[in-house]
Amino acid sequence: MARVIQISRKLEFDSGHRVLGHEGKCKNLHGHHYVAEITIRAPDLDGIGRVIDFGEVKRLVGSWIDKFWDHNMLLHPDDPQLQHLIKTEPIAPYIMKRGNPTAENMAAELGEIAILLLPPIMQIVQVRIYETPNCWADWENS
Repeated sequence: MARVIQISRKLEFDSGHRVLGHEGKCKNLHGHHYVAEITIRAPDLDGIGRVIDFGEVKRLVGSWIDKFWDHNMLLHPDDPQLQHLIKTEPIAPYIMKRGNPTAENMAAELGEIAILLLPPIMQIVQVRIYETPNCWADWENS
């Protein structure tokens, strides 16, 4: 029987967002302490018995999160605050490619980015974004 070994790395960051069209409080600008959990597998372990060094996941994916999402505003491309923030803030807000910055869209976007950032031999199995400790969304690479 073939065995599969995979690893997961958590990366934490803080971001602001709002969800355009939301029926409740999330329509307003607010922030969260997010946790991204990335699960990776490879066809074989490396020479010392790893899928990939956890530090490499942090260096590659974590540095992308630090640059674009951490302590930033994640906004829908049509958000009316977008132009104001671009003109007044020292760091441009991050414009989501999938629309609203929901946990679901963030998980999918980070999964697609991780595929580009990690070595091609790695398979990104899943990305989980915790918006709160009790609420999360999963993107699976199928």
